[in-house]
Amino acid sequence: MNAESQSEHPLCRPLAEDDPQLFEILRKEKNRQFRGLEMIASENFTSRAVNECLSSCLTNKYSEGMVGQRYYGGNEFIDEVELLCQQRALKAFGLKPEEWGVNVQPYSGSPANFAVYTALVEPHGRIMGLDLPDGGHLTHGFYTAAKKVSATSIFFESMPYKINVNTELIDYDRLQENAKLFKPKLIIAGVSCYPRHLDYKRFREICDENGSLLMADMSHVSGLVATGLTTNPFEYCDIVTTTTHKTLRGPRSGVIFYRRGQKGVDKNGKAVMYDYEDKINQAVFPGLQGGPHNHQIAAIAVTMRQAAEPSFKEYQEQVIKNANELATGLQTAGYKIVTGGTDNHLVWVDMRSVGLSGGKAEKILEDVSIACNKNTVPGDKSALNPSGIRLGTPALTTRNMKEENIKVVVSFITEAFRIARDVQEKSGPKLVDFKRVLNDEEFKNRVVVLREKVESYAEKFPLPGLRDF
Repeated sequence: MNAESQSEHPLCRPLAEDDPQLFEILRKEKNRQFRGLEMIASENFTSRAVNECLSSCLTNKYSEGMVGQRYYGGNEFIDEVELLCQQRALKAFGLKPEEWGVNVQPYSGSPANFAVYTALVEPHGRIMGLDLPDGGHLTHGFYTAAKKVSATSIFFESMPYKINVNTELIDYDRLQENAKLFKPKLIIAGVSCYPRHLDYKRFREICDENGSLLMADMSHVSGLVATGLTTNPFEYCDIVTTTTHKTLRGPRSGVIFYRRGQKGVDKNGKAVMYDYEDKINQAVFPGLQGGPHNHQIAAIAVTMRQAAEPSFKEYQEQVIKNANELATGLQTAGYKIVTGGTDNHLVWVDMRSVGLSGGKAEKILEDVSIACNKNTVPGDKSALNPSGIRLGTPALTTRNMKEENIKVVVSFITEAFRIARDVQEKSGPKLVDFKRVLNDEEFKNRVVVLREKVESYAEKFPLPGLRDF
């Protein structure tokens, strides 16, 4: 051992030396991402700069409190990072600091949403959000006849709004009728699996009729919002929340935007101000969280800078083109696309059109190195046994895929589904039997051949991020 290595701190060893067992697992996951096709609509690949922030010295620092008001010393540079992140977040979405404020401390999207409810709705207040089987998110208040599933429905009184089963679009008329009866304190305009633009103007009108606050959860489409490629929630909403890792292509984290400044005037002509800022900030900390994750905040700052660059709009335009190509290709192959197409980055496939369940579709695609997720479709009775899948194009587009590449991907997907249908003819309807028969030699060989084709194709496209991971 030379003098240099003797003087090196033992905690300076790279992961490959310090923990080779874990290093090998991470290496395998990186290889899976490189050799597979990531088509989960909520996933993307971050840049190397974002990865470097996440593994930086900022993870060492406690910084409870807000900029300039910390409960620990030594935060002068942490303050600089968070302030820069706030400024860039407002700039990325074209917001004026006198009209909008932002909290970049939520650990992810779910805590961000819960902080808003805690701050502005208060316990047992009433909330309306899109039902999960209809494309909504758990945090918008999901419950069943047997159980309150989401904490939102446990600590608040939630009522879902639905899509129209005929049009497969959000039923704004029914939402308006139900809101008049339910009188919610807050209505959530947000989705987890819904491929169409949201009508924020209509949401605003319904809220105004009932004295309700309007919150947009733009987690899935924030990258499209930043580039002006979908409807803009900031025109009509009181609060806007988002994750930062989907179409925005950043770290796994959350952000809350809130209106500030003058709201209007009272009957005496006196200015009425928005009062969301302190309530939301205090709900995040000390209400629901401890110290913010400064490495994530730095990574958000990088993400917001990247989102303001012209190349980011080009990327988002390609995401949409690829999603349309995906939807068209699957429709041509005989698969039903919920709502008949897409306006954004995701494609919602109803597998009942070919007699397969969402679980079987997800399984066969995973076996051939295509990652997606099973998903409920209109008419489903249980989220545990969904009839569809959700596909997305952000990650493939990050790897520089264009429409001609998506055509090839469609051919892989349809070939996988042919295998699945052949398996089901032999296995019957149960998923457990489907998985068993899938391991029969005749089907196993077909899966291996297709997986090799998929992986050979995927390897042609670059994967961003750090070299090792």
